[in-house]
Amino acid sequence: MAESIGRNLRDGALEGEHAPALSIKDSVSIPYGSDVFNYFLTKHSSNILGGKSQSKGITKGIDLVSAKKSISILDCYTDPLGWKNPVKGPLDTKIFSLKDPIEAVLFRHVRNLDLLFSTIMEMGEALAGQGKGRFSVSIDLVTEMLRHTSLSSVANLLSKVRSHDRISSTFWLLHSDLHEIRAIAALEYLSSMVASLEPKHLSLNGQRGDLEKLSLLEQNSRKGKFHVRFKRRNGRVRVTCEDFSIEQSGINFTPVSSEEGIINQGLLPKVQFNLQLSEKERIDRAKVVLPFEHQGDGKPIHIYDGRRSVSEGKDETAAAASVMTENSQKNEESGKGEIIYFRDSDDEMPDSDEDPDDDLDI
Repeated sequence: MAESIGRNLRDGALEGEHAPALSIKDSVSIPYGSDVFNYFLTKHSSNILGGKSQSKGITKGIDLVSAKKSISILDCYTDPLGWKNPVKGPLDTKIFSLKDPIEAVLFRHVRNLDLLFSTIMEMGEALAGQGKGRFSVSIDLVTEMLRHTSLSSVANLLSKVRSHDRISSTFWLLHSDLHEIRAIAALEYLSSMVASLEPKHLSLNGQRGDLEKLSLLEQNSRKGKFHVRFKRRNGRVRVTCEDFSIEQSGINFTPVSSEEGIINQGLLPKVQFNLQLSEKERIDRAKVVLPFEHQGDGKPIHIYDGRRSVSEGKDETAAAASVMTENSQKNEESGKGEIIYFRDSDDEMPDSDEDPDDDLDI
């Protein structure tokens, strides 16, 4: 599943379509969104450096010495409102003290999203070069942007980034427990992939009263569930799940075991109806005789619907007459009546659509 996300970010956008967008959500109970974000950032950067990606660069830095030529940093966190140094303009340069220092652009006016978008495009085009080369955009924390500007402005920025013909892919991180539901829904609507980090529920009885204790256990174990929802181009949605664990070497993703799948079934909420049949219900359903179904007595069943012509042949007429004779004898013995109707010809229209009382003077 994590591999599928990496391939979508690597392959980028098709001609005339929006770029793939990944939204990563975490919370205080499972605070490993940065690890997941850095995992996809590292993987995507490796694909760019190896020439395997549609993108020619990315606008987010990482501690990779060889990535300096393909990564550009736009720092909107150090001084987002320009309060630390109001004399200088909205843009400045900053040196990150890493093993090999990387120069970044310091952005001091995060509320001016039009200027932010134009700065992103200028830096990306400098990486991708002239022509139709594409680049990727990663935002390590949309939560910080929502602190300083409105939801509609941030959603408009992300929509413009995703729909631009020079953008190959984009992904961002979000602390879901710090926002209203409508904000999360708006950002998920703009995403083609939504990755949610959730704790591994160790309880087997489905009770959620000890979530705080569970979250502490999860933080100590550094493990959790990685749920991903893919929105396909045809409108269909595919939901998958994996386990993840944070180790010294990095983050690892593993398939969900069958035993845990059974446990998850026990955590589903109980409803007042059942979508599956019991053994007795299946036996009773098999005993129901459907209309015009063969009764299994070994004899051919003749059903006369009144639409055959009398001129079809004497054999069919004789067969129908014998069947009616047998039926009449059975009805006499059982005391039931029977109405037999013979149509004069096939040209005669059925009288089901006629008014039976149209010849009466009512």
